[in-house]
Amino acid sequence: MSSAVVSVVLAGGGTAGHVNPLLAVADEVRRRQPGARVLALGTTTGLEADLVPARGYELRPIPRVPLPRRPSPELLRLPGRLTAAVRAAEDAIDEIDAQAVIGFGGYVATPAYLAAKRKGVPIVIHEQNARPGLANRLGARWAARVGLTFPGTPLRGGTLTGLPLRQAIAELVEAREADAAGLRARAAAELGLDPALPTLVVTGGSLGALSLNRAVSGAAAQILAAGAQVLHLTGKGKADEVRETVAGVDAERYQVREYLEQMELAYAVADLVVCRSGAGSVAELAALGIPAVYVPLPIGNGEQRLNAAPLVSAGGGLLVDDADVTPAWVAAEVPSLLADRERLGVMAKAARAAGTSDGAARVVDLVEQAVRSAGTDTTEVRS
Repeated sequence: MSSAVVSVVLAGGGTAGHVNPLLAVADEVRRRQPGARVLALGTTTGLEADLVPARGYELRPIPRVPLPRRPSPELLRLPGRLTAAVRAAEDAIDEIDAQAVIGFGGYVATPAYLAAKRKGVPIVIHEQNARPGLANRLGARWAARVGLTFPGTPLRGGTLTGLPLRQAIAELVEAREADAAGLRARAAAELGLDPALPTLVVTGGSLGALSLNRAVSGAAAQILAAGAQVLHLTGKGKADEVRETVAGVDAERYQVREYLEQMELAYAVADLVVCRSGAGSVAELAALGIPAVYVPLPIGNGEQRLNAAPLVSAGGGLLVDDADVTPAWVAAEVPSLLADRERLGVMAKAARAAGTSDGAARVVDLVEQAVRSAGTDTTEVRS
């Protein structure tokens, strides 16, 4: 039996953490089989509503089904919502005669897994975080294959694939390997930075992080005194406070922006990054071989600490509690690290060794294995 993947339903949405790996896997499916039918399930309110069609894939909206974690009025509405969502997912599977359902977690994943189970269609799951979400914990019970970004993620039958990297980052990995110095020079010119200076990039993600903003900006004088430059991405609505704090320092060497749409430019010039430790940040920085100071969110289920732990243990970064990241800590630790090219080089090599740049290919390998095991004959693209 052929293991060619020519028709798949992908389920995941709500956040970039779900949508970006979904798109990376969709691209890999199409790269291997240009005529493959790819149908994505998502909501009308999540990021997928814009990102999936913009990438050229069809999005089939299905009802959003949050799973209540404790008794509430929402629990009474769950059966009806779930039934409608499962039926919509079944219709999508039937529409393209899907060989497999590939899920990435989030609100639409659970109905997709239930629909696939009812239809006898193989399920392949990718879990981005070290601590899996509720939907993927449920789906893993029936999954033919499970891909993991991080080692030790507690899902049965998991295979370490790494994170399917978004297109811009995958291309950056290749470009850095081919001509890192030239890439750095071009990115620095576009950003208005000096490619010869040690460069610190600060980012709290799309929403920013007040604790990181205040800690790093409060140590601006010490960082610049070490001969470094800073690209500080504050998050929407958070730039004014940082600009007030760093008023009086060399503005050319301490650049403040709310956000940077082309984050790959920042990574191309970064010698060190201060950031949260969401799965995407950790996986991308490891794949690129960029050392980082990881500051896990102090709220939530602790997944961010777990995300960064293996990379930090390998020597590719530092892990610091949010409460400990103060201007005094930054002033004591970051300037000396930026000035130590040898140490940064060792950390960069360790990060790259721990990273994975072919996560999308590995996930599609799992899909092909699942299709082959299911005995599906895919000798030609179905019309």
